[in-house]
Amino acid sequence: MNQAKTFRQVPDTNVATNPNALPLNSGRRAFGDGSVTTVGAMFNMEVPTSASGKTTFYAFGGYNFKASDAFAYTRNASGRPDRFPVDASGNVIFVPDIMKKSSDGEIYYNPHIQTNITDISLAAGIKGDAGKDWTWDLSNTIGRNDFHYYGDKTFNASLVGATTPTHFDDGGFNFLQNTLNLDFSKFIKDAAQGLTLAFGTEFRYEKYSIYKGEENSYKGYANNFDQAPGSQGFPGFSPADEINNNRTNQAVYADVELNATKAWLIDGALRFENYSDFGSVLTGKLATRIKLGSNFNWRASISSGFRAPSLQQINFSNTLTSFSGGQLVQSRIARNGDAVTKAAGIPDLKEEKSVNISTGFSWKPAKGLTFTVDGYMVKVKDRIVLSGLFSADDASLPPALTSQLQAIGVSTAQFFGNSVNTTNYGIDIVVDYYKKWDNKSFKLLVAGNLQSMKIDKVNIPALLDDSYVHRKTFFSDREEAFLKASAPRAKFSLNLDYTINKVGVGVHLTYFGNVKTLGFGWTGLASAAGTGGPGDPDISGSFTGIDPYVDIDGFSDQVNVLPEVFNYKGKVTTDIYGSYKLSKKITWFAGVDNLFNVHPEFGAVMRARYEAFDNEAGGPWDSVQMGFNGMRLFTKLVFNF
Repeated sequence: MNQAKTFRQVPDTNVATNPNALPLNSGRRAFGDGSVTTVGAMFNMEVPTSASGKTTFYAFGGYNFKASDAFAYTRNASGRPDRFPVDASGNVIFVPDIMKKSSDGEIYYNPHIQTNITDISLAAGIKGDAGKDWTWDLSNTIGRNDFHYYGDKTFNASLVGATTPTHFDDGGFNFLQNTLNLDFSKFIKDAAQGLTLAFGTEFRYEKYSIYKGEENSYKGYANNFDQAPGSQGFPGFSPADEINNNRTNQAVYADVELNATKAWLIDGALRFENYSDFGSVLTGKLATRIKLGSNFNWRASISSGFRAPSLQQINFSNTLTSFSGGQLVQSRIARNGDAVTKAAGIPDLKEEKSVNISTGFSWKPAKGLTFTVDGYMVKVKDRIVLSGLFSADDASLPPALTSQLQAIGVSTAQFFGNSVNTTNYGIDIVVDYYKKWDNKSFKLLVAGNLQSMKIDKVNIPALLDDSYVHRKTFFSDREEAFLKASAPRAKFSLNLDYTINKVGVGVHLTYFGNVKTLGFGWTGLASAAGTGGPGDPDISGSFTGIDPYVDIDGFSDQVNVLPEVFNYKGKVTTDIYGSYKLSKKITWFAGVDNLFNVHPEFGAVMRARYEAFDNEAGGPWDSVQMGFNGMRLFTKLVFNF
């Protein structure tokens, strides 16, 4: 399957005459989804291995390959000539096949980031009857993902006098996981109204590797013009990034499900896990369900949760291009436990722990009609997030940290840490109706979620807990808003489907609720100047997402300012489709996604449009749930074998 790039910019850049316009976006002249070519296949099989059929062999797996090509941030010669190839005199060399010249004379180019992603998985097992109502299941599942980066239509500007290469192998990373399971279960019908016992064990092996790119992709060659090192867009992984790390995990579990009465079900489970790299944990769950009538069930559960830090979070490192101080800079994501991370006082990553509580009901008031409502609370402790960018030029940081950054030649660094404790409250609502008569059928499905996320605590390391700016750099207002936006307050969908004979039609309405994010910050408050606290222009205007403000269009006085809040109002999208059954095994579909071409609000403060494009995506729209591509036509054939 091939999917081309999308190009999404505002149709009008004349902000003087159009209140819905935005100025020319020179930072993201090419904005939209990358192109994708996908090839994949899957299989699923199950065959008996004995004449009695009591033992069965099963297997399933798949292969998937994706090749993607996407635009990086635009490089403009007037703003960052150090990102361009130059001759022996330091003059920019114009490369017609890659560079362009805008109507105002600006020379620019858009580096391409290409990725080849390969996924392969295979599961196989044998299950059978052990006698006396015991069943068993022995299985092994292995999967591997490889993510390989390439830079295209770009340069290593530190190669003075050279305009080639323009294509780079940037290296990449891969992850392998192999899981061996052995499970037993038994149903005892004479215990109360029925008792189900289950227990088992699991052994898991994980391996994570980062492999370097070609030398030109990451190296900075000595030059007299301070030209930037590495391929622009995505500097390659260097030898310092390379790693091969693995771990093992052993686990045992037990589950007991008792029908205490015909109306009352009780379920309890315990799971013990031991990781080779950081220790052990015991988690548990207690759940119950009570039938309060022939058509009404009430249920509730409480459980403890656990998530080990992934090998990727522990071991990932890379020097990449980031946005800081209004400029594109070389930034280091430092590996957990390395010298840079330790100098910042970041402790070793530990597990995330959670407590989950839920209660709800299901009600079937009529044939084919079901209502379900569930409320929940999820508390997560030591949630792992990526910190903000700490600058090598910040003299108030520990000297051990800034000297490390200067030694490796990067401007900023950031780290993974167990940074945040959060609580989510929410409610899920589902209404499902299905009716079939003669050669016709009708289906209605309404699904909705209402939720709220609260930041309970920010776990700031002691070395960085010395000032407002360091605390907020570790976890900024912008990052807090971004984390909350990952759990939108509301989302609802309505699906209607009608079929008659071989023909089907349907409509899908989706309401995406209000989301608010913050920008990086262009200015501050004159009244807070020199305070080192909220609103100080040296902090709020430092493009770090700390208490960010923007100037109202036409002003630049640090008085006529607005908080840089991007308010993505609730919107409804409409999808329609039709289908025709060509045969028992082949169905043709055609339809329109987002029929009315609905887009999110602009990622900008509309009274401060001259300071637009300061959002996460750097384009007219942020990457909110509903997407920014607008209407899409599609057709497809579905084969069932």
